Amino acid sequence: MSPARRRAVVDALRRGAVPDSGLDLLATGLDRFEAAVDAELDAVIGGGSAFKAVRGEYGSGKTFFARWLGERAKRRGFAVAEVQVSETETPLHRLETVYRRATERLATASFPPSALRPVVDAWFYALEEDALAEGADDSRLEAAVARLLDDRLSEVSRDAPGFAAALRGYHSALGAGDEATAAAVLAWLGGEPHVAAAAKRAAGVRGDLDHFGALGFLQGLLAVLRDSGHPGLLLVLDEVETLQRVRSDARDKALNALRQLIDEVHSGRFPGLYLVITGTPAFYDGPQGVQRLAPLAQRLATDFSTDPRFDNPRAVQLRLPGFQLNSLTELGRKIRDVYAAGSTDPGRLLSVADDAYVADLARAVGGALGGKVGVAPRLYLKKLVGDVLDRIDQFPDFDPRVHYRLTVDRTELTDAERHAATITAASATSADEVELDL
Repeated sequence: MSPARRRAVVDALRRGAVPDSGLDLLATGLDRFEAAVDAELDAVIGGGSAFKAVRGEYGSGKTFFARWLGERAKRRGFAVAEVQVSETETPLHRLETVYRRATERLATASFPPSALRPVVDAWFYALEEDALAEGADDSRLEAAVARLLDDRLSEVSRDAPGFAAALRGYHSALGAGDEATAAAVLAWLGGEPHVAAAAKRAAGVRGDLDHFGALGFLQGLLAVLRDSGHPGLLLVLDEVETLQRVRSDARDKALNALRQLIDEVHSGRFPGLYLVITGTPAFYDGPQGVQRLAPLAQRLATDFSTDPRFDNPRAVQLRLPGFQLNSLTELGRKIRDVYAAGSTDPGRLLSVADDAYVADLARAVGGALGGKVGVAPRLYLKKLVGDVLDRIDQFPDFDPRVHYRLTVDRTELTDAERHAATITAASATSADEVELDL
């Protein structure tokens, strides 16, 4: 691991966040899924599409899994977009908002979010190269590029004519040296609703992207990605369980939008798309989630009554078993080793924070969360890096067994961690001490 990559991983864990890269070195227990997801990625590269639903309790590693999968996809040339579903920022029943967030979060192995403009520029460069290869000279290059654009987006234009028109407008504005108009038109292409009317008139487009047009624009984005050297798009809709907390009418619309999107993926409308959603078991099995819409429940039905060891990684749903004490300790050792590789005194760090101490800290953090090890990884790694390893690295006389005592403040906990740490009714001395999740 390079120093920059190691630093990014350690900094993220110190903040209590999931790193954006380096997850292949930290993955614990995900090897069972590798063959299945790699086969699906290869199928998407071949012009297919795929859908996967990931289920797991809070803290089981759903976001980690999604980013681990994203790294594997990027190594195959995919573009990746991770969208956090939320009631206010990204409501799932408004697919135009989901599309906009996807373009904002679009990333490739070479470009961080938003990679939309580099992708579009690479696409036009490929069109120009093809036009020159066909014999077009400088005087006819513009017309040849326009013809190739129409040919490549002919299928998309039937459902979303505005997508091709916006690309033409963007290219024309760049050719005229009008950077402001080009940027505005590209923003409209990315689903941005607040674009100057003058820029839209210059590109020959009208209005704003709506729920139904978003699917056509997604189709166009996949075509542009494919012709610019990216064989597919991994689109992750994270935390879809938030749908359970919205108004019933919005929830029903969102569930139907999800059903529609899954059907479109399976119908072959989106060649090159690998769609992944993540949610809790309550979302998939409870009355306020998937089960509320029978057609969606049928599409996602998966048998989890057997031993988790025999879960089928090729099924439409994947179950993340969550962390046990041994796997949490293994993860802690991996993080310690990554940290030690960049330490000023690796030998001392490995000696002071030895395997026994890493395991003791895992047990302590799990105990502070009511023994629920499954929700402990974020807090455990945050404490390990920020409270222990940083101090060992900076202070030659620091010994965590002597100078450190684990403390957990409720303000540093997520809702799930706070719930796990809540005093149970059995141990409460009064009714006022019992916290109810209403």
